Amino acid sequence: MGQKLGAERLLNYIQSFGFGKKTGVDLNGEASGILFSLDKMGPVELATTSFGQGISVTPIQQVRAVSAAINGGILHTPYIVSKMTEPETNSVIKLFKPDEGVRVISEDTSKMVRYALESVVANGSGKNAYIENYRIGGKTGTAQKVKDGAYMVGNYILSFMGFMPADDPEIVVYVAIDNPKGVTQYGGVVSAPIAKNVFKTAISLYGYPKTNEGMPREYTWLDQKYVMLPNVVGLSLQEAKKQLKGFQVLTSGEGDKVLYQSPEGNYYALEGGQVSLLLSN
Repeated sequence: MGQKLGAERLLNYIQSFGFGKKTGVDLNGEASGILFSLDKMGPVELATTSFGQGISVTPIQQVRAVSAAINGGILHTPYIVSKMTEPETNSVIKLFKPDEGVRVISEDTSKMVRYALESVVANGSGKNAYIENYRIGGKTGTAQKVKDGAYMVGNYILSFMGFMPADDPEIVVYVAIDNPKGVTQYGGVVSAPIAKNVFKTAISLYGYPKTNEGMPREYTWLDQKYVMLPNVVGLSLQEAKKQLKGFQVLTSGEGDKVLYQSPEGNYYALEGGQVSLLLSN
């Protein structure tokens, strides 16, 4: 891909996404990162730059660039402080809002990126961040560390960059673990599960609704498998049990008609798990 783009076009895209310069975030001590200049980008530098080696970027640059790739294609200036208030009256002295930003890719391209990154979580290296009934996108990273101008052996920064909801992102999470011990050295193994827990907390805090429109996960024989749970509300108990074959059915109430079920139907539930039915006449 680097060869097809060529050094000039590749570097132009990298710089357009904000790498190689400060983001302008309202924090002190921000670094610019390191990129090859165009006149020093030969065949080797072109190759390594295209897959992320030989350059240095900051976490806030990563978050900013990924946000632009998935938000419709607009690169914004990040900020930490949302507002300044007067301490006694709590009246707002200054309110900070997102800038208009700069378009770096089209909305259609951004949509394709979201689709690709959702597939990474559903069917690829980021599957440990997958949450049934919610749409998560993301990408894993396994970066070699440098010491004295050479790449170290067996010493990595393992990362995962994820976002939700994948079709209309509101939250971006970046997790980076510096040289973890006693684990398989892959970002999808180490960092993705941490991001998953952050997303679960966000779902609880902000009340994100379930959806059955996300990509189904491809399971292996080692995974706990989730399947689409039928909606049996309104059915007779006999018919409901037929629909729920393979699940553990628990009933309460009196009657023969299903008034309520938990977990809710038409969403993914643990295969062979318990389903509670409330019966009425």
